[in-house]
Amino acid sequence: MDFARSDTDLALKILVAGGFGVGKTTLVGAVSEIKPLRTEEQLTAAGTHVDDLGGVERKTTTTVAMDFGRITIREGLSVYLFGTPGQDRFWFLWDELAQGALGAVVLADTRRLTDCFPAVDFFEHRGIPFVVAVNHFDGTRAFAPEEVSRALDLDCETPVVLCDARERGSGKTVLINLVEHAGKVHAARVLARAGS
Repeated sequence: MDFARSDTDLALKILVAGGFGVGKTTLVGAVSEIKPLRTEEQLTAAGTHVDDLGGVERKTTTTVAMDFGRITIREGLSVYLFGTPGQDRFWFLWDELAQGALGAVVLADTRRLTDCFPAVDFFEHRGIPFVVAVNHFDGTRAFAPEEVSRALDLDCETPVVLCDARERGSGKTVLINLVEHAGKVHAARVLARAGS
């Protein structure tokens, strides 16, 4: 595989964030065309006092740095996906990972919706466009995107989409929604700067 890139190649950086056990690693793996780089480690007894496994009791590993995947859109244009760690003790990595990002996907689990508040706050405060993708888990109650938007107190322009992080097509739909939203946000900012 040739990883050499020319000066005219363009790479778009997208973050996949959210709470612990919400499916970030799964989403990156589902849509990546390459075997994703994963930095997962086994959960141990040492973390039992800091890791809230409520709703994700069967989880045995956790991302300790990032996940990385790639999608080639066309010759010279690629999307790089960076999955952030979900546990708050690893949030110090988020600032570094967010540098140069086009936008972000905040993955949400309605069983633990409050777990995505830190990610929503992070991107809102930094002005990074994001979409909220509600990951469907078997046996859970379904909520309409409008209900999730109200529960998270999102700006009315922030898209909320339903997805299944295990399915490639569903993940791609989430990414398309993000790129379209980020394009609108960036265009509005350019117009605002031109008008001032």
